[in-house]
Amino acid sequence: MSTFPGSPRIVKSGIVALDPQTGAVLHIIPLQYNPDTMTRSFQIKGVGAESGDRIEALRLKGPPVETIKIDAEIDAADQLEIADSSITKNGLHSILAALEILVYPSSATLQQNDAAAATGTLEIVPVEASLTVFVFGPKRIVPVRITELSITEEAFDTALNPIRAKVSLGMRVLTIDDVGFSEKSGGLFMAYLRAKEHLAAQNSSGTFGVLGINGL
Repeated sequence: MSTFPGSPRIVKSGIVALDPQTGAVLHIIPLQYNPDTMTRSFQIKGVGAESGDRIEALRLKGPPVETIKIDAEIDAADQLEIADSSITKNGLHSILAALEILVYPSSATLQQNDAAAATGTLEIVPVEASLTVFVFGPKRIVPVRITELSITEEAFDTALNPIRAKVSLGMRVLTIDDVGFSEKSGGLFMAYLRAKEHLAAQNSSGTFGVLGINGL
């Protein structure tokens, strides 16, 4: 990062973990370096041709299934010179663990389920994870479910702590088809959609002339 006083402040992307019931912030994980690329894909939810009704061809059943994939690099080299820091003692273990536990049920929950199973009182209910929110600048704040997490550790210190790593994240955007309007995640999705609509409205419309036609 530049120390020049006139240099712009760089906004970092990252993930915020929230309590799914209260919306309280549990953890904020900024990415050390912003990814160079981000891949987003959309699976459209349109009415299928099998409906047999031609007027249904333009109808949408709901928001598309949007997936996001990023690759981010993490390097401890800039922080190893600080004595007694977490990085000096553990390398990148802490930040990698913070990402990994997003896809794990807690140890306390697993033990509680085991104790309940031993008494024959366990009702099999999938464990509810924290609500994860992907933040890529103030215009892109979106609730997601992490569907893929891959970590490649590329360098280690003398104690075999990782000091350089690459993290690949695959995420699926949670829409109102997945959550309710009254949920925190539902409110975040609607704000995300309204931001898209606001930005789209600022895009100036072209003309038929630039398309090489006079009209439709």
